[in-house]
Amino acid sequence: MAERVATVSRDTHETQIQVHVNLDGQGHFQCETGVAFLDHMLDQVARHGLIDLDIHAKGDLHIDDHHTVEDLGITLGQAVAQAIGDKRGIRRYGHAYVPLDEALSRVVVDFSGRPGLSMDVEFTRASIGRFDTQLFWEFFQGFVNHAQVTLHIDNLKGFNAHHQAETIFKAFGRALRMAVEPDPRMAGRMPSTKGSL
Repeated sequence: MAERVATVSRDTHETQIQVHVNLDGQGHFQCETGVAFLDHMLDQVARHGLIDLDIHAKGDLHIDDHHTVEDLGITLGQAVAQAIGDKRGIRRYGHAYVPLDEALSRVVVDFSGRPGLSMDVEFTRASIGRFDTQLFWEFFQGFVNHAQVTLHIDNLKGFNAHHQAETIFKAFGRALRMAVEPDPRMAGRMPSTKGSL
């Protein structure tokens, strides 16, 4: 299988972002976005997804984190889409349940070619430190629109908002890992009866 890597840049009046992704990595992570809690969450995606991520971003954080977080989701989605190519031979579907103490989350992903986000999460706090929990939806919406995936995120239990977020991102990483893995039984075929995704 060809090397599944991609580097994508996004340059707007609001943000300047570069994302490098290796879908067959070891979970190496380098990140400088200025949004510390999101950096911590993306580290979980890399580590538990065994995806190498190198992310650098500068955004209009003097206004708030919104543009930077949303554009990071967009750029990461574009990079994953480029790295995965035409999707021949992959498992396509991935899912994971991840606990952290009292919290439990489930994430299911389908590299369907059809962007869709269903996110059933009621955070117990409006912010984690200075991070606005509403921005998680913006991040994942940006990701699904540009990775062209269907993504279901459900926080099933939890009263600590940090734990809720961490279980979501760990499960997201593990679901991605499962979905993008080569399936030896698929033998390079398209994982769809339509013949394309």
